Amino acid sequence: MFRKLLIANRGEIACRVIATARRMGIATIAVYSEADAGARHAELADEAWPIGPAPARQSYLDIARILDAAKRAGAEAVHPGYGFLSENADFAARCAEAGLVFVGPPVEAIRAMGSKAESKALMARAGVPLVPGYHGEDQHPALLAAEAGRIGFPVLIKASAGGGGKGMRVVERAEEFAAALEGARREAKAAFGDDRVLVEKYLTRPRHIEIQVFADSQGNTISLFERDCSIQRRHQKVVEEAPAPGMDPARRAAMGEAACAAARAVGYVGAGTVEFIAEGDAFYFMEMNTRLQVEHPVTEMVTGLDLVEWQLRVAAGEALPTTAPQLRGHAIEVRLYAEDPARSFLPATGMLTHLRQPAEQPGAVRVDTGVRQGDRITPFYDPMIAKLIVWGEDRAAAVRRLSAALAEYEVAGLRTNLALLRNIAAHPAFAAAELDTGFIARHGAGLLATPAPEARLLLAAAALFVLRDQQAAIAAAAASSGDPWSPWATPDAWRLNGEGYQDLFFRLGEGEPTRLRSVPLGEGAYRLELPGDAAVAKLEPLAEGFRLSLDGITRRLGLLRRGAEITIILDGANHLVVQEDPLAPPAREAAGSDRVTAPVPGRVTRVLVQVGEEVSRNAPLLVIEAMKTEFTLRAPMDGVVAAVRARLDEMVEEGAELVSFAG
Repeated sequence: MFRKLLIANRGEIACRVIATARRMGIATIAVYSEADAGARHAELADEAWPIGPAPARQSYLDIARILDAAKRAGAEAVHPGYGFLSENADFAARCAEAGLVFVGPPVEAIRAMGSKAESKALMARAGVPLVPGYHGEDQHPALLAAEAGRIGFPVLIKASAGGGGKGMRVVERAEEFAAALEGARREAKAAFGDDRVLVEKYLTRPRHIEIQVFADSQGNTISLFERDCSIQRRHQKVVEEAPAPGMDPARRAAMGEAACAAARAVGYVGAGTVEFIAEGDAFYFMEMNTRLQVEHPVTEMVTGLDLVEWQLRVAAGEALPTTAPQLRGHAIEVRLYAEDPARSFLPATGMLTHLRQPAEQPGAVRVDTGVRQGDRITPFYDPMIAKLIVWGEDRAAAVRRLSAALAEYEVAGLRTNLALLRNIAAHPAFAAAELDTGFIARHGAGLLATPAPEARLLLAAAALFVLRDQQAAIAAAAASSGDPWSPWATPDAWRLNGEGYQDLFFRLGEGEPTRLRSVPLGEGAYRLELPGDAAVAKLEPLAEGFRLSLDGITRRLGLLRRGAEITIILDGANHLVVQEDPLAPPAREAAGSDRVTAPVPGRVTRVLVQVGEEVSRNAPLLVIEAMKTEFTLRAPMDGVVAAVRARLDEMVEEGAELVSFAG
């Protein structure tokens, strides 16, 4: 077995590999970019080596830098994780040339299956059914457009060299094909260094089912059963589970054998995933991922196996265990992302000012993460915060455990999809396992809704939190003064010939500020004049969060403050209350519709207009790349471009004005 392992990745997968390696007595070496200095994976490893600037192409995708770090650190093997260089055949070959064991399949297998087009041709020869499509080498745009017309719209353009939804576009009409192809190629080039694509018929209500396979160098190949990954957004998985609901033994055996045949056809060794798309009784080969998948923990939960340990043992030349694995219970994984579901799942950046994770329970509740409270989600990498994995004796028990664990999660500082995940877990269609890739789009209105609690509850919590901070500040000032027992240091709002009170002003949403009068009653209690009626309220700190009592009814909640903004975390959802200063000057008006601002921090990859150009409403103006995804910004109106403030390859901040129009 290896003595020293370098993990050529970052975030939660690097932390995941480190955990298994440490249990096996293998020393670990992390690599990190400038943006990841002090990151959790770098701190967990036995050693951590810097490999360059924040952009992935100058660090995590720089083969020479990673191999140099491996050589200088004395590594014997390299685990690529997933994403970045994990399916890069040149990287695997360079590792071998450097005398390093690549913890993954042979170079030839990566090349064969790394190209979606080549792998589909291979499967066609093996008799595995394929979705109708074009997988050829000729990449001329006119030919691809003609093939799309032959296949019949809607079609799906997919990057040939990668996965994870990058370089993928659904095209509904022929006139949209050219622009979609250009965007898919550009995104694929940025993510994988290869802009080749394939075109397939887009199925309208398919299920995404994948088979986990494992092979050793002695010729043994086995299936570790299936995972259902149908619930997706932007062609990226959000919820995964094992086993697939409704999978009967005969179909499981057929899909497992097809997956093993695919692995044997290329002389596969190590962990791999063969992905199928299924509709009705039919299933079609999609692609093979020649790496460990993001969703591998659900397979681990239902088999009791450590797939990273298997990877390391197979890479060291050991044979697979002879005991056939057995399915046990049901597991579900959800991915917590920094993104805004209400804004088409735009990635979000910022500091995790508050992070409370569910309590882990061995074999039942697991959290895989690469971040901690206080860390930043940057625009340079994937915006996933964590994976939550649960297990139950059956699917119904797993769904209940998922809902309970999600109720414990608290995140503040940036927007996340936490409320969406909670709504999915609670949705009747999810409970009934009515799954397909259009689940989120079909149930969108209900899944994106975040019911607001009663306004008086939010106002009461905010007021008591502000009063609590005021009391703490006054008490601290008194303690450090020359007269800590002065009556002027008593924060009881006492006044001569009248009831002591304090008026506070708060704003909920875009409405007008609300005046709230507070009267101290002693022992931490207040009478609050709230909208509708007065109430007796009290706020008590707990080990985790606070308990709010409002007219005798108690609620557990989280409270955070950043300047005038107070975040109230209630039932897993964040609610913002802003304290207003009635004497402050009015805020300036926000930018109108005659200008376009950056929706996310990112890099400008294309500038499509120039000053003086006349454009129509919805015309593309420029393209921003953030977190490995492209966003096309369009004109909000018909007009003439007055200014273009973005330059090619420039990094821009969220809210930065990029294009304005003449009045």
